[in-house]
Amino acid sequence: MKLMKTAAIVTLMAGCALTSLGVHRAEALNLLDIFRKKKPVVEEVQPQPSVQQTPRAQKQAQVVRPLPKVTAPQYYTYKAEPLRRIATAKLLDPVVTGSVDSDPQPPVPGASLADARRFLPDVAVYAPADVAKAIETFYTGRDGFVWIDGDAPNASARAALAVLEKAADVGLDPKDYAVTVPSDTFDRNDMAAREKALVEFEIQLSAASLTYIADTVRGRIDPNKISGYHDFKRKDVNLTGKLDNIARSHDVAAYLNSQTPAGPEFLALKNELKTLQAATDDAPQITIAPGTLLKPGISNPELANVVDAIRVKGSDALKAEHVATLSAYQGTPDYTPELVALIEGFQKENGLKPDGIVGKASIRILTGGDSTAGKIDKVRIAMEQARWLPADLGSRYVFINQPAFMVYYHDKGAEQFSMRVVVGSKAHQTFFFEDQIQTVEFNPFWGVPQSIIINEMLPKLRSDPGYLDRLGYQVEVGGRPVSSYDVNWNGSTAGVSVRQPPSSDNALGELKILFPNAHAIYMHDTPSKSFFKKDDRALSHGCVRLADPRRMAAAVLGTTVDDVAKQIAGGRNKGVSVPQKIPVYVAYFTAWPNKDGTVEYFHDVYDRDMYMNRALEATRLARRAEG
Repeated sequence: MKLMKTAAIVTLMAGCALTSLGVHRAEALNLLDIFRKKKPVVEEVQPQPSVQQTPRAQKQAQVVRPLPKVTAPQYYTYKAEPLRRIATAKLLDPVVTGSVDSDPQPPVPGASLADARRFLPDVAVYAPADVAKAIETFYTGRDGFVWIDGDAPNASARAALAVLEKAADVGLDPKDYAVTVPSDTFDRNDMAAREKALVEFEIQLSAASLTYIADTVRGRIDPNKISGYHDFKRKDVNLTGKLDNIARSHDVAAYLNSQTPAGPEFLALKNELKTLQAATDDAPQITIAPGTLLKPGISNPELANVVDAIRVKGSDALKAEHVATLSAYQGTPDYTPELVALIEGFQKENGLKPDGIVGKASIRILTGGDSTAGKIDKVRIAMEQARWLPADLGSRYVFINQPAFMVYYHDKGAEQFSMRVVVGSKAHQTFFFEDQIQTVEFNPFWGVPQSIIINEMLPKLRSDPGYLDRLGYQVEVGGRPVSSYDVNWNGSTAGVSVRQPPSSDNALGELKILFPNAHAIYMHDTPSKSFFKKDDRALSHGCVRLADPRRMAAAVLGTTVDDVAKQIAGGRNKGVSVPQKIPVYVAYFTAWPNKDGTVEYFHDVYDRDMYMNRALEATRLARRAEG
């Protein structure tokens, strides 16, 4: 019975499930309505029909209704923000507008450029809506200019142009901020044409500068338009205030550069991008046959390709340590102990389990998308996504990087420790968001999420209604405890809840760490310890399982592991508030620096980089389609 119980729990309770499922319905639905898929729904007519009735009463009370659909969060076709024309005609005050109508003569050479405002209605400059609005607000009723003095662009303009031309250095596209600069040579007898060009340049450069600031502060992409798995409040940027600051600045280049994130993680990505852009990608392409599986002691001709790949992609330190092995190897298929040590070293420095077994994860790193071009793409995406986070992550925080299958605890401005985690499978993806850790719950109950009841428990319950009783689950109907056997699992189950009490078999293990969010995601222990031995740890229903939950709990509570152990040993379900709320970033970066500042690369387990590239391309096209 014990083995049967444990097996059932491993099957049904792989972790917490996504609770933000979309239900499409034409009328009010109950829980069991959602259970049925592509079959008629049988619903009780009685107000509280969840407890078993007599067969005759059931038959009389049943009606057939169409089925709803239950869907997990979806990825969207990214809709980029279109540009709109800046309403430059509205920037003229009534006096100036009147003078345009009554005195169409060209200005006298050398007159104030304030007269050049008469050309504003003819200026056609396009910008994102918030940039356009900021420019309209800034210039309304303003006589002076920011970027021009006399009959030429000023020093501030030249400084701004220099920064915009180097936008690629911070992961942006310089073409998004291109400005037509008036020629230095012009006909002084046609000052009207010159002033018109200068006014257009003024508005163009203001639009380009504000677009650059908006992009580098918050990113070009609105993350919430990528998928239902992305959840970020997009940053507010006071663009009118930014343009006013530029107008007052004595060092425009320094001001523009100051808008780019300056945290150590972003700076590491920026330096990595610079190094990659200067590199040549002439390394030989090495292939390893699909399905290859190398284990110590076997013989396989693909071993030669594996060793060749390590010669190319292994670190200098690794190759120096195993120089004798690499020099002596002649391409033979025998997987000797010396080669096992070499491959274990390669696995270790790439964050894999150093077991000498060359399977999918090792082959992906040896042959996968980590060419120079592939790395540049990952770094640019990481820089874009980093802008969604606070510019300063804080001196104390928890950072979960899903593609790395790792969590990192930072305190006093430095990483204190890290550990392996299990994250959601591709079918039950973990969200990308930020929150604050508030509570540690010891000996937790597990409230079974709706999706697990629907997809995994209900088929068994229909044939075996007493199933939950035998596993020790608690079932309630309308808040009243009932036997699992007494619930009519073929009828309406409105108001039915299921939870697993604290035990050694509890799906959440000894504790969970809560940061309340709309996605019901948290960190927790697990009885499935073997999962942490795997390289690919996208295995849960969405929550984050910790390899060493006691250590993390002690860290966020500011106590000791021994104290955590005492709390658990008490056996009582108990929630303890953390002394101070701690930021937690449930993040998704396929390129991210480690504690030494070295950027590491990870497999795109959910294919989210693909959606990022589609969003960036949609934005690029929208910004090129002026008007």
